[in-house]
Amino acid sequence: MFFETNINIEDIDYSKLLLNSEMCMGNGIIDDLIDVIYVDVNKFDKLKTEKMRDEIDQLNSEMIKSERQYILIGPGRWGSRDRFIGIPVSWSQISNAKIIVEVSLEDFPLDASLGSHFFHNVISMNVGYFSVKHNSLIDTINWDVLEQQELISETKYFKHIRFKKTLAGADGWEEKKFADLLLENGTSTSLSALKPLVERSRNQL
Repeated sequence: MFFETNINIEDIDYSKLLLNSEMCMGNGIIDDLIDVIYVDVNKFDKLKTEKMRDEIDQLNSEMIKSERQYILIGPGRWGSRDRFIGIPVSWSQISNAKIIVEVSLEDFPLDASLGSHFFHNVISMNVGYFSVKHNSLIDTINWDVLEQQELISETKYFKHIRFKKTLAGADGWEEKKFADLLLENGTSTSLSALKPLVERSRNQL
């Protein structure tokens, strides 16, 4: 479910963040996600992005069949025509992703696209789009939390995991431009224009 909201930066418990970014696109909260498909950064090979494209195409098809939306996380620009700066997918190959995250790695820098390759789809379908830089003092992503979740399936380059409780993802704008993905089951409706994924069971707001 997607609904618009404002989020008060002062209300965020940063110890519970799964993902935090100061660059995002969108406005609102998505509060019904439990599936995450992400590139295993330990296996990432910038020369194999076309193979990764084929793998996410298959995973996305499976998610469509099972009627499950998901959070997609991977290095570089999603949808780039240059396979050396991102995974060269078409929109149809990631169409069931409700939140898309592009990340940088130490040997794979990111020139954030913020969904420019899929601008119409991202806007019209209210898809959250986040960019996370590994060397930022603000941007963070908790890979350990992802590794601790139930593994549903695994390909050569991707892992599909599932949280036990729903994730709440939000994005919006304020004087400070932040994007936050908080962990599971957060009381996201009480938050007032940032950008979260919140763990409701642990959120004290």
